[in-house]
Amino acid sequence: MEETGQLKRAFIDATAGAISGGISRTVTSPLDVIKIRFQVQLEPTTQWALLTRTVYGNSKYTGMLQASKDILREEGLPGFWRGNVPALLMVMPYTAIQFAVLHKLKTFASGSSNSEDHVNLSPYLSYVSGALAGCAATVGSYPFDLLRTILASQGEPKVYPNMRAAFVDIFRTRGVRGLYSGLTPTLVEIVPYAGLQFGTYDTFKRWMMTWNHLRSSNTIHGDEHVSSFQLFICGLGAGTCAKAVCHPLDVVKKRFQIEGLQRHPRYGARLEPRAYRNMYDGLRRILIEEGWAGLYKGIVPSIVKAAPAGAVTFVAYEYTSDRLESILT
Repeated sequence: MEETGQLKRAFIDATAGAISGGISRTVTSPLDVIKIRFQVQLEPTTQWALLTRTVYGNSKYTGMLQASKDILREEGLPGFWRGNVPALLMVMPYTAIQFAVLHKLKTFASGSSNSEDHVNLSPYLSYVSGALAGCAATVGSYPFDLLRTILASQGEPKVYPNMRAAFVDIFRTRGVRGLYSGLTPTLVEIVPYAGLQFGTYDTFKRWMMTWNHLRSSNTIHGDEHVSSFQLFICGLGAGTCAKAVCHPLDVVKKRFQIEGLQRHPRYGARLEPRAYRNMYDGLRRILIEEGWAGLYKGIVPSIVKAAPAGAVTFVAYEYTSDRLESILT
């Protein structure tokens, strides 16, 4: 009976995670495409940087509004959802694994499978559980992340007509290692990112429950129920905090993923194969050649995207999880 309950709980967590991840990714795809275009552009991404640095030539993208107009004019509305299929194939198993592993770790740490008891975990355990769950999910879904980045960054004319063509070419020219190019900076990034995202979400949720308890005068014990809007605010804050801290590592990861991609010259300088020896060399080279601004290319669309993405993911997960639990019990 206990084993059946654990399997049901894992199914609920995985299904709710996959659905919430799919919804979040589709809604925020336009911002993700703009962010990736900024991150893989070697030239400056702001007008101010263009005036103060002369290392590279003209920049293709110099701001969110300008980038949006260019993508819409050159690639049409579908351009904002370029790479969304591999993104969904990446994010749905990613969030499914992440939430399932997270619940299992929290159950182990708290000694209870009840989600309400997990809110009372210490911040340290919440951060560690989130980080470990993020690592497990990353390894399980990474090739789709790489394909998503390549398809989203290639522009027009397309280097690869579809996901299958990209997969076959990468596997033929670079082997299995090519499908995991950039995994090291991704894991280094995901530990603090997932830890911060889930740790701060639990912390914000705990604060919200305390706030509701103090405000409530309906019952003797107070009402600690957290509304969907409050969950949205908690997810918003968690996504923003995590992305702001970990963005430079995401830039390096994207550079590794698009090494050797033969994009049209109008998109700027190309990144040659094996341009960076390792993660440290990538960070150092970007800092020397592009300045601190280079490490934060795409930070504006990244945070604009991360905040609603985190909020939508957590709200959709909580709602779907509750609905599935009520249906299956």
